[in-house]
Amino acid sequence: MRATLEFVGTATTLLRLGPFTLLTDPNFLHRGQRAYLGKGLFSKRLTEPSLQPEDLPALDGVLLSHLHGDHFDRIARDRLDRDLTVLTTPAASRKLSSWGFSGAHGMDTWETAAFDDGSASLTVTSVPGRHAPGVFQSVFPPVMGSVLELQEGDAAPFRVYVTGDTLCYPWLREVTERCGPVDAMVIHLGGTRAFGLLVTMDGDQGVDLVDLVRPGVTVPIHYDDYTVFRSPLEDFLDACRDRDAPTRVQPVARGQVVSLQNPRGQ
Repeated sequence: MRATLEFVGTATTLLRLGPFTLLTDPNFLHRGQRAYLGKGLFSKRLTEPSLQPEDLPALDGVLLSHLHGDHFDRIARDRLDRDLTVLTTPAASRKLSSWGFSGAHGMDTWETAAFDDGSASLTVTSVPGRHAPGVFQSVFPPVMGSVLELQEGDAAPFRVYVTGDTLCYPWLREVTERCGPVDAMVIHLGGTRAFGLLVTMDGDQGVDLVDLVRPGVTVPIHYDDYTVFRSPLEDFLDACRDRDAPTRVQPVARGQVVSLQNPRGQ
């Protein structure tokens, strides 16, 4: 079974699961360019993505957790195929459709979509997320996580949870209660601060979510690409060690491909 992640930068990855290839949160801005985050906020990119749209392989679809400029930028808007299936929130889907993306599909929480090639199937379930605490959530766009379940023949299903830009809440345990055990988690970190608020998980919150979900493998992303990120990768790695997190942490560099499978006994 093929189950790999190629890290492009920020929350942009290529997930290759069996015969399917999905792009997540396409952000292709170059180092020094600024992403628009809404409400008059901008953030400067500090890193260079490993790929541009013309470098991408053939895609089955795009997963878009929410519509912020560091997750879907002006390069993606101008240069991605507008016929691609884009699975996202209803609010983001409406905006993408107005930009001419005919394949945009807004998913309600717990809604599923499926890809099938005759020999394997990939089911995508929209799962909850919340980008900001309390009443401040209304200032931020709706966000979703995704659980991808690959089924090939008689093999056990393989599940990947992509968190999206959510904070950690106890009710996220419902992800595994509804979808089943998670083999790999792709976790959005960074400890992003906006208006003085924490709006993405820092290292400690990241380990809180690991404790809830207990994935076999955890791949941290979305932690050093923009000036709004305040919690570096080391915060999460240190917290995982200090708290003996129940997962195998798999860091990934931009341009690197890593396996999402957990070798037996690790």
